[in-house]
Amino acid sequence: MHERIPKAPPEILPVTKIAHRPLFSVMIPSYNCIKYLKYTLESVLAQDPGRDMMQIEVIDDCSTDGDVAALVNQVGKGRVSFFKQPENRGSLRNFETCLNRSYGLYIHLLHGDDLVKQGFYEEIKNLVDKYAGIGSAITNFNWIDENEVESPPSLNLLPTPGILNNWLQRIASRQMVQPPAVVVKREVYEKLGGFFAVHYGEDWEMWIRIASKYKVAYSPKCLATYRGGHNSNISTRSILSGENFRDLSNVIDIVQNYLPIAERKKLKHLAKKNFSISYSKSSYKLYKKHHANKSIAFLLASGALKFNINIRSAYWISRLFLAYCGSFFKPISK
Repeated sequence: MHERIPKAPPEILPVTKIAHRPLFSVMIPSYNCIKYLKYTLESVLAQDPGRDMMQIEVIDDCSTDGDVAALVNQVGKGRVSFFKQPENRGSLRNFETCLNRSYGLYIHLLHGDDLVKQGFYEEIKNLVDKYAGIGSAITNFNWIDENEVESPPSLNLLPTPGILNNWLQRIASRQMVQPPAVVVKREVYEKLGGFFAVHYGEDWEMWIRIASKYKVAYSPKCLATYRGGHNSNISTRSILSGENFRDLSNVIDIVQNYLPIAERKKLKHLAKKNFSISYSKSSYKLYKKHHANKSIAFLLASGALKFNINIRSAYWISRLFLAYCGSFFKPISK
């Protein structure tokens, strides 16, 4: 029986005995996200270039919220393959299965609640065709909340498509991308292994590991959408348990081995400071938007201070406390 969270990068075996390999493998891990999976599949199928160019498969980790196989059959109409784990194995082992079942040259690990916009795969193809030797290709992305409201695009990493300069230092200092926006050459996973060590932040560790060995291409076009905030989302569950703070601290320690020795101390401090600022700002915004979620807001604030204490974090946490205190005082009616 494998551990649910591998202690070392699991082996991703090379593809053999397949004469023609498609350019893309769109591997869709799912667990209790049937509410969103239909939209994920439709976003891929809307730009399907055909079987010769793309493998599409859903790998379900024994979901309990509905008949995933029936949904895949209904939406995919035979175009989308389906595989169900023999037992619930956890997200990292499900990702491992996704990677090993893929046979395309490039793997898009698209979580079962995320989306891609029209033109995503065409843009990724443009990047891999133009920039030989890259290990990964990324587009800009945005967020979608539980009410289906999309955010503006994330901050552009480059004004025009190209290779990300100093990408190792940049990605090691803060999480700047989300999984639906990232496509990785299968050969890279074969050489570096799969996701490991932590339940939360495993993708950030992977992007840093890749950046330490390969060049990464980027397009500023916003062509992927990350869904965060719903109750079944790994990020939300991890915040409630406090697991996210422990896991991110572990990732920060793990990736030191991928960084130039002379820059490790500086980048470690910067990563902790950036997470502190991000969590403290999120704590205030979450409380202002959903007063009922004050417990999550204060968990975020507490975690922020454990990472680092700085002026910007103190500013956002002060605003949180002022907003909380203000909720006890109501204006006196005349």
